[in-house]
Amino acid sequence: MPQNSRGYGVTEESLTLRRPDDWHVHLRDGAMMAAVLPYTARQFARAIIMPNLVPPVTTIAAAKAYRDRILKALPAGSDFEPLMTCYLTDHIDPDEVGRGAREKVFRAAKLYPSHATTNSAHGVSDIAKIEKVLERMADEGLPLLVHGEVTDPSVDIFDREAVFIERVLAPLMRRIPELRIVFEHATTKDAVQFITDAGPNIAATITPHHLVINRNALFQGGLRPHMYCLPVAKREAHRLALRQAATSGKPKFFLGTDTAPHPTKDKESDCGCAGIFAAPAALETYARVFEEDGALDKLEAFASLNGPAFYRLPANEGRITLRRAPTKVPALVNVGEIGVQPFLAGETIGWQIA
Repeated sequence: MPQNSRGYGVTEESLTLRRPDDWHVHLRDGAMMAAVLPYTARQFARAIIMPNLVPPVTTIAAAKAYRDRILKALPAGSDFEPLMTCYLTDHIDPDEVGRGAREKVFRAAKLYPSHATTNSAHGVSDIAKIEKVLERMADEGLPLLVHGEVTDPSVDIFDREAVFIERVLAPLMRRIPELRIVFEHATTKDAVQFITDAGPNIAATITPHHLVINRNALFQGGLRPHMYCLPVAKREAHRLALRQAATSGKPKFFLGTDTAPHPTKDKESDCGCAGIFAAPAALETYARVFEEDGALDKLEAFASLNGPAFYRLPANEGRITLRRAPTKVPALVNVGEIGVQPFLAGETIGWQIA
């Protein structure tokens, strides 16, 4: 198998790369966490764990307790490492965030604009209210993870990412240029262009579903609630821009599934939840995308190298191999008596983790 110095190898039948990480994961808690965690742990060595529980993770003690629950729920023999984050609120204590960063309990802090997505009611109502916290984060080198949408109801839902960049992100970067920022789940060519043109302190994660679907998927043959996430999928031009960014090999773009499980009944209700459960076949889906775009040689950078470099962590020493073999995505994942429908449920993908 031809290999470069990093250990990447590809043949007609398989590809081997450093074990990847997932830089954006919702594990939930309790029985849901126990059911979905193995899907993430089987593929990824580490993952950035979102803090939007009820109540949210806003303290060092809460982050440690959540980490302990995750570790106890891991399958036997797993070496998966959860990387914990802090949920920013209007009244978050800068000293708590700073101490959490120094003690390496918090690996990042998450900015949810208030009411932007699931369990974001406690989020930030005005970024000016957390200026001192952001300055402390810049001093500590703690990354800010942003859900990049405004919540102004007068702004069209398909424009909220671009407006966030203009109104919130660009001014913030001018005020605190030392702050390191991850623009999570980028969905637009506007975000791709902004991040590409900006300085070295900003990067972005890209989900598998935003590489595969555009907004037509929400309405194909009827209303498709399991294709609904926030930020919502956009026009085809935006999807193509995301694919070009992901497969470019550029260090500013890396893997973050934003896997977000919800019970099927909550997705299919009259006010369905936003979120796509991508974990069951995440790496296989990324491999399919990169193969379709003739960029399998760039997958290791996107999945295994760019994220650790931005987070100032070493790349994983272990390897993972995918082979050309059919993987059928489960139609449903059972959580007790509750079902959760994965992304691409029932479909067959031409890659399989060996």
